[in-house]
Amino acid sequence: MFPISADPAEVVTFAREAETLGFDFLGCGEHLFFHGPVTNAFVSLAAAAAVTDRIRLLSALTILPVYPAVLAAKQAATLDRISGGRLDLGIGVGGEYPPEFEAAGVPVAGRGRRTDESLRVVQELFAGGPVELEGETVRLRGLSLDPPPLQAGGPPLWIGGRKEAALRRTARFGDVWFPYAVTPEQLQAGMGRLGELLDEQGRPQGAARGAFFGWGHVARSGALARETAVRVVSSIYQQDFAPLADRLLVIGSPAQVVDRLGAYAAAGAEEFLFAPAADDVASLRETVQLFATEVLPQVRSLGPRGAST
Repeated sequence: MFPISADPAEVVTFAREAETLGFDFLGCGEHLFFHGPVTNAFVSLAAAAAVTDRIRLLSALTILPVYPAVLAAKQAATLDRISGGRLDLGIGVGGEYPPEFEAAGVPVAGRGRRTDESLRVVQELFAGGPVELEGETVRLRGLSLDPPPLQAGGPPLWIGGRKEAALRRTARFGDVWFPYAVTPEQLQAGMGRLGELLDEQGRPQGAARGAFFGWGHVARSGALARETAVRVVSSIYQQDFAPLADRLLVIGSPAQVVDRLGAYAAAGAEEFLFAPAADDVASLRETVQLFATEVLPQVRSLGPRGAST
């Protein structure tokens, strides 16, 4: 993942390095406003698309309810074409920083319902052809996306969230369930529930796969990795992560991180977004390089079909 606090101008260098190091996808998060600096995923990933050829590009996550649904669909379709069909569209409901909703003129209450309607709009526009839809916040009268996304049916939809609503949203719209800050046990339980909900929606088992987003740090010293990750993530979210670190962060020596990811793979994760928690550029480069050389090759063999990062 492109570091949340980095200068957006650095995304070009970061994207080139991620592709060269062998990562499968580059993630970029976003907020309109947050506790600290955050970029915009559509803009930053467009820059990344221009300097890469292979790596897939993941918005992690687009806070969909603060966008007009048709604007999000248009930007995603355009980015998919710019990237040669390499976009994965991650969707979140947000709400952890209410001032950004107020600034956008969108109520925090009802953001889940707004997201569901927007997902319907995005999905129908991605499908191609004129769309007729009358909703609470959207009215489409025979309009089509032109040009459409390059990928047939549009970019895969990664649905963020840990609760029942997120699982229901995934079962209805998603290709990937993408929770943040979950234990392997929580992920496994969620995957079981997702299977039930896919049945209810009449979708086949396996129509939506599992992934997870994890802040982490890998270092030769497991203690140093833990200390660094706790300090950085606590600063980003303005809460003390020390009591949560061993349950929710991916931290330790290369061997410890491989074991940790193995637990998630066994629980049903096929993709993992590594969000490096680092104090500065030197620490960032060190942890990413170590992950790429000593963790990533072993991650390939995890899970029934292998895993990607």
